Amino acid sequence: MHTFSTTVTRRALLMLIAAALALLGIVATSGWLADSTRQFSGSVSRMTSLRVAAGTLLSQLQDAEIGQRGYLLTEDRQYLKPYETATTAVDATIARLHDLAGGNTDALRIVDRLAVLAAAKREELAQTIALMEAGRRDEALAVVRTGRGMMLMDDARRSLADLITPADAQLDTQLSTLIGQARASGWVANLGGLFIVLVVGGAVWIAFRYAQDLMRAQSAIQALNDTLEQRVSERTKELQRANDEIQRFAYIVSHDLRAPLVNVMGFTGEFEAGLASVRAHLDRQPADGDAAAASEARRAVAEDMPEAIGFIRASTSKMDRLINAILALSRQGGRTLNPEPVAMRALLESVVASFRHQASEQHCTIDIEGHLPVLVSDRLALEQVFGNLLDNAIKYLDPARTGRIAIRGRVEEDGLVVFDVADNGRGIPPQDHERIFELFRRSGVQDRPGEGIGLAYVRTLIRRLQGEVAVESVPGQGSVFRISLPGSLAQLSETHLHDA
Repeated sequence: MHTFSTTVTRRALLMLIAAALALLGIVATSGWLADSTRQFSGSVSRMTSLRVAAGTLLSQLQDAEIGQRGYLLTEDRQYLKPYETATTAVDATIARLHDLAGGNTDALRIVDRLAVLAAAKREELAQTIALMEAGRRDEALAVVRTGRGMMLMDDARRSLADLITPADAQLDTQLSTLIGQARASGWVANLGGLFIVLVVGGAVWIAFRYAQDLMRAQSAIQALNDTLEQRVSERTKELQRANDEIQRFAYIVSHDLRAPLVNVMGFTGEFEAGLASVRAHLDRQPADGDAAAASEARRAVAEDMPEAIGFIRASTSKMDRLINAILALSRQGGRTLNPEPVAMRALLESVVASFRHQASEQHCTIDIEGHLPVLVSDRLALEQVFGNLLDNAIKYLDPARTGRIAIRGRVEEDGLVVFDVADNGRGIPPQDHERIFELFRRSGVQDRPGEGIGLAYVRTLIRRLQGEVAVESVPGQGSVFRISLPGSLAQLSETHLHDA
């Protein structure tokens, strides 16, 4: 199955590459044709505009001549209106022809000649009209009879023909080229389309073959999956039983360790009482005995043995606290969480109130800043989490400055609710940022009471609430403990609620 899948993938990839190349060729050809069409369209538009402007110039010269002839024959100035309009517009038309000629030297030369002819024609027309207006009609007609005006018009027509004929030839050439390009593009598109159809057909065939093999593989997988859920359920129950066994083991071990510890503490008390009796007996002994032995016994009773008993009591007290911590953690793992709506401001105000006296003794202020969201979570667990964090913050304040603790909350875009407990205390070195959350591990100078349990307890509770806790800290500046929690614990499965 793996070899077939690899072969299918390779063939499909080759077909996709071939289809992509064909499509790229079609796109490139289409782009080239579009660019050529754009260029030819611009050229055709320019040539067409040139022909129109040439015709306009000829029409304007003819209109001017007709107006002149009419005025000479009738002496009616109404006939001069076409003449005046045409002669006024000639300059603009010649300027238009000059712009359309562009960089074509021959066309520009013809346009320049047309400008000279148009100027000469207008001069001839103006001369006859001026003579007519002066009452010298015969002289005006004599100028017309010279034929100079007709020759100027004939020269203008020939020049316009010289300008239009190359433009028409260029239009024919460009049109032929454009038709050829369109035909070539059509062939490329048709061949490319046929090739793509073949590639798609091959891909469909390969996909059909692959689907058949995939269905056979799925049938085999289904046969395995029929028993998978049962195996997963059995394994989950085994893991749950193992987890319960671990919790019970921790509870039993802690309980069994506590029993001999209580005996040691009890016998230590009896030992102290007996030591008092020995001390009283030694005090009653006469001083004439073995002075050295008596002095040694009194020193042992007065110094060595009380010191040893003090060490025993300190060690047993510490062991008792450690055992209590293990018991607390084991009980926490078995407690069922009770999700409910919790107004975090009210909860935190209650927690902060319980630390007011401790904070005032340390000259510390505790502020709850901004709006705090409402969570659906376990109230008792939240109280324990923030209580431990506040106790930890107050405990490790820097005596060199006034203590400040701030609690803030916000809702992130992904729906998580984040709380920050920030202080300006001693701070924590970077290498200890993760270490402080381990059981019985502490950071910095150990000049404060504690067994390194609080933050480990906080992480256990937070993870049971399906959240995370982390710290950002700079030594000498302070720390920020950041808690991320889901907005609603009720959305989690019952299995998660009971996981330790």
